[in-house]
Amino acid sequence: MQISTKYIRYFLSIIMIWLIAGSALLSSCKRNNKDSVSANTKKIDKVDLSTVLEKTNGFVISSIPVTALKTSAENIEINALGTIAYDTRNVGIISSRVSGRIEKLYVRFRFQKIDVGQKIMDIYSPELLIAQQNLLFLLKNDSENISFINAAKEKLLLLGMSNEQLQQVIKTQKSSFTISVYSKYSGHIHEAEQIMNSKNIAGAMKDIGVTTEELSLKEGMYIKKGQSMFSVFNTSSVWALLNIYADNQSLVKRGNQVQLTAEVLPGIHFTGKVDFIEPFFRKENKTLSIRVYLNNSLRLPVGSQVQATISANAPESNWLLKESIVSLGLDKVVFIKTPGGFIPRIVETGFTNNGKTQILKGLTLKDSVALNAQFLMDSESFIKIK
Repeated sequence: MQISTKYIRYFLSIIMIWLIAGSALLSSCKRNNKDSVSANTKKIDKVDLSTVLEKTNGFVISSIPVTALKTSAENIEINALGTIAYDTRNVGIISSRVSGRIEKLYVRFRFQKIDVGQKIMDIYSPELLIAQQNLLFLLKNDSENISFINAAKEKLLLLGMSNEQLQQVIKTQKSSFTISVYSKYSGHIHEAEQIMNSKNIAGAMKDIGVTTEELSLKEGMYIKKGQSMFSVFNTSSVWALLNIYADNQSLVKRGNQVQLTAEVLPGIHFTGKVDFIEPFFRKENKTLSIRVYLNNSLRLPVGSQVQATISANAPESNWLLKESIVSLGLDKVVFIKTPGGFIPRIVETGFTNNGKTQILKGLTLKDSVALNAQFLMDSESFIKIK
């Protein structure tokens, strides 16, 4: 079978196109390989045979960028967690001025809200009854003995009788068998003995806050003169107790500004100042507690969690970029620039803030260190420090 000249020319044209395309592709690949080799073989100055023969776990040949120490005073923000606690400066104690028996109790359970002037209980007291009878006897039989009468009135007032009750006794010429005890404070009521026997007032309040239990004091029970019966906690002002770890202790000072957010009011920020730094570490978490006194206009519940940011000023010191330091557990290492490469060196660090770490020892202002220390090592076992 004879092939026509037309088809032969067609096949030759296709073969020529393939050869031209292949030649162009091969030329492009060679050119790219040449550029890649030149890019990866950047010249490193001052590298000789002795440099190349250095041990790989103590010397690195590289041309990465370097950085150096910078001296400045930094404004550091310290994050802390804490809780809202009662302000113990606003704790009032209701005690009995006479011995006697509780005839009537007007409060029934813990956390019951009471106000100033509210009646708490009625007490029958033989001592008080005798003092009233003495006053009435003087008024009836020796009304001109003003000094004795005034002394008898003063004794009744000291025993806890109010001026209104005293005037009622004088007006009616009859003794009152009971005396009413009124609150001088507003707030939540608790049994004083339970609070006083607790090692930590804030902690005690948090524990008994699980339930609103009935008060243990009951009608018919006897109380002693001077006995503390109730504690009244006013929540118009509270404490924010913040936990500070030891490494930040030196930065926190009285008067530092604090911005807080409570878990019960997400998105709402309120501010305060560090008012008191407790002079001991709490054994349960090994932290130092600071107090921020707050006006509780937001009605924050006692025991609720808060997040805080404390603004503190660090003294002028030397700072290095955080990525220039590699942590080996207990040791912190940087890579010092030397002729031909880098060598590792241990440094002592302080605070870390805004991507910078405070350098306490190990570097001088004249030293140049690798900008990215992690880039110079594959693993922590690589580094050998003399």
